[in-house]
Formats: sequence, structure tokens, C-alpha cells
Amino acid sequence: MANAASGMAVNDECKLKFLELKAKRVHRFIIFKIEEKLKQIIVEKVGEPMLSYEEFAGNLPPDECRYAVFDFDFVTEENCQKSKIIFIAWSPDTARIRSKMLYASSKDRFKRELDGIQVELQATDPTEMDLTVIRGRAN
Repeated sequence: MANAASGMAVNDECKLKFLELKAKRVHRFIIFKIEEKLKQIIVEKVGEPMLSYEEFAGNLPPDECRYAVFDFDFVTEENCQKSKIIFIAWSPDTARIRSKMLYASSKDRFKRELDGIQVELQATDPTEMDLTVIRGRAN
């Protein structure tokens, strides 16, 4: 089903990989890309479970928009081990305006397809999704 706002469909692999991340924890992160020619959102990259947050952030292109989910493990102030799935809408200032508009208009419907997102973050530069920001939002 195409997204009414942008006309983008969500490729089945997006939901499949997200379920694997959520239920089986076989991925640390997934980066999604809008493929304009195909008129759909596809999986661009999947990260191994042992990869760090820095390695994940390094996989986001510096001048192109992307959606990403990251399985964030952390320890609470009460010393409990927890995990939260964080959705990041990456829209750098240097990206093309058309791309930013396309990602913005497709985001809500795409996010609804991924059931189980606990934290959402909008980032236009790396400092807005720094590990301290992530930690603060997760707690």
C-alpha cells in the first residue's frame, strides 16, 4: 500500500528485518532509504549485533536523508539492564530540499509499519543524535 502523502510503498523486507531486530535481536541497527524510482522505502544496510552506536552513526550519509532504527542497550539509574528501539529520522541540513520533503511526508506512515518503536528522534546534524542525547531520551 502506497503512502498517501508521498506515494511511497514500504518494501516487505523493511518489516521483516525490523521484526528480526525486535524479536530475535540479530541486528543492532537498520538503515532505510527511499528509492524514488521504485516509489518505495527499502532496507539499505543492516548492522551486526556487536556493532557500536558510533559505527551505526558512521553509516548514515553526511548529505542524504535516511530513516534508521537502533536497538539501544543501556543501564538505568537503578542499575537495570534495558533495551529500547530508537527510530531516527536523519535529515541533514546539506541534503536536497526535495529529499527532505519526501522523507518528512513519508515518516509517520513508515513509522506505523514498524510496530515497537519506543523513542523517536529527528536529527539534522550528528550532535542532535549524539550518544548522550540518545541516553537521555531512552531513560
